Amino acid sequence: MASRSKVVKKVKVAAAMAVVLLGLSIITEGIPAEAATWCVARSDVSDTAIQTSLDYACGGGADCSPILPSGLCYLPNNVQAHASYAFNSYYQRKSMAPGSCDFSGTATIARTDPSYGSCVYPSSLSTAGGTGTPTLNALPPPGPSGNRGLTPGLEPEVPSTTISKASLGFSIITTISIAFFIFVVLS
Repeated sequence: MASRSKVVKKVKVAAAMAVVLLGLSIITEGIPAEAATWCVARSDVSDTAIQTSLDYACGGGADCSPILPSGLCYLPNNVQAHASYAFNSYYQRKSMAPGSCDFSGTATIARTDPSYGSCVYPSSLSTAGGTGTPTLNALPPPGPSGNRGLTPGLEPEVPSTTISKASLGFSIITTISIAFFIFVVLS
């Protein structure tokens, strides 16, 4: 009789482990570990300031070929659209490093994909074709006060990667699974 109870206990343990694995696969399916971000031109800044930052981005490592007249992102042909593409290219090629989406306060972080039609904005270093090596000596052009984009309150929000939806889901399901496992083993 003692060996039968050991077998039952092992079956319960195996069932509990299966529930844990099933729960983990269900809770994390389709949830990105980190949401993508893009760097775009702010709409509340003058075209002159944006043009200065656009020139800096294109000269500092952004891939600006898509915003040339023959490029897929040339239209709409305006400073705001061209700068948004160039700022994002620069930002992605710098591995989304803190401060790489400021451009003297002319840019901000977007959490929705600004791509349109055949104009696709890169969402990572691998799709931006960069080297991932931040240029430490390339500072953004000075703003009106000469501060090179470091005005308090104008820095973009840096995405938090300390807890993602997936890790939160993992924590919840793990806690529930451990409680279930302890209940099964002790009963």
